Amino acid sequence: MLFKDIIGQAAVKQHLAEMVQQNRLSHALLFLGKEGSGALPLALAFAEFVICQPNASEPVADLFGGFTPMEAGPAYIPPDDIHSQPAFARAAQLMHPDLHFSYPVIPKKAGDKPISTDYISEWREFIQQYPYGNVYDWLQFIGAENKQGNITANECNDIIHKLSLKSFESDYKALVLWMPEYLGKEGNKLLKLIEEPPPNTLFILVAENDEQILPTILSRCQLVKIPMPEDAEIERALIERAKANPDTAKQIAAIAEGNYREALQLLQHAEEDWQSLLRDWLNATLKGGPLAQIKFTADISELGREKQKQFLRYFNHLLEMSIRIRVMGSEQVAAGDQERDFANRLNKIASVSQQQAIIEELDRASYYIERNANAKMLFQALTLKLYHIIQNKTLILNG
Repeated sequence: MLFKDIIGQAAVKQHLAEMVQQNRLSHALLFLGKEGSGALPLALAFAEFVICQPNASEPVADLFGGFTPMEAGPAYIPPDDIHSQPAFARAAQLMHPDLHFSYPVIPKKAGDKPISTDYISEWREFIQQYPYGNVYDWLQFIGAENKQGNITANECNDIIHKLSLKSFESDYKALVLWMPEYLGKEGNKLLKLIEEPPPNTLFILVAENDEQILPTILSRCQLVKIPMPEDAEIERALIERAKANPDTAKQIAAIAEGNYREALQLLQHAEEDWQSLLRDWLNATLKGGPLAQIKFTADISELGREKQKQFLRYFNHLLEMSIRIRVMGSEQVAAGDQERDFANRLNKIASVSQQQAIIEELDRASYYIERNANAKMLFQALTLKLYHIIQNKTLILNG
């Protein structure tokens, strides 16, 4: 994986490249980025970039067929040219002997004490297919269903063993540890190794929420913040990589808010009529009464978790558009005619404070859906909350 394969992140890529070029590479980095930001593929690209640099112990071929003297040191290979190095093909396939991985796993059978290496074939396939996937995607990929993934004490022992060995080919050996949030107190086993690693050992932790990481580990890492890509970058990626229609890509990019994983999910269900479903929900909530509300709850509970989250995200998108229209004026907000009309109708239903309260409830509902909440109970409760938030404004959304 190359830096150019990562959507956006130009400033972060430059910073990382300069760290290597100027020999300022910390031995422990924490790549912190929200779901869909590209923190994991960027960490993989960076690890491959580091271990594929020329060895200091080997002379480097020069442009005239000779060799640079060893005392001159190795040449620096910039990120866009690293694919020319002999080791890159194996690194890109996640098969380089000096490139190691750790991630949440589940027991394959009762009584097992699994480690990441048990799932290395699945890991390589997953990264190839879903480089922007989240931990839920990964656990479903390995058949976890409702099982909880974990990074165990056995895994920590295996990490210590692997990194205590000398590197095989590269000057560096690198460990990419994905989702350190899944490390419990057993993560303290790694503290001495992280603080005083063997020479030329690189730890790259990739996390979404630093508040869930052991403080003892967090304090030993140099933070690298991974921002969400810009809407225009997501739009371009959808068109060039996913072959999306430009109009569809523009609309999805606005809804996804920099989350490329979410953008791909939305693209997969681009034909869904979320607006009609939302109109039905609001009418059931405000005018339909208990029977209409129960029917809607039953219908949406059949959609499945990913579609439910997308539906709530679409509602949030329209509410945020409504607020922007209030502040900036309708003509200053880029939107299709139908979305603009619906957003204007939402402004007639609720004030800004009411809309903000609804957004908070939708975000909270998405959080619970991600954690396997009962859909019928959740949407029934959410319907009642929406009613109480906007009970004094009951305009029916027709047409």
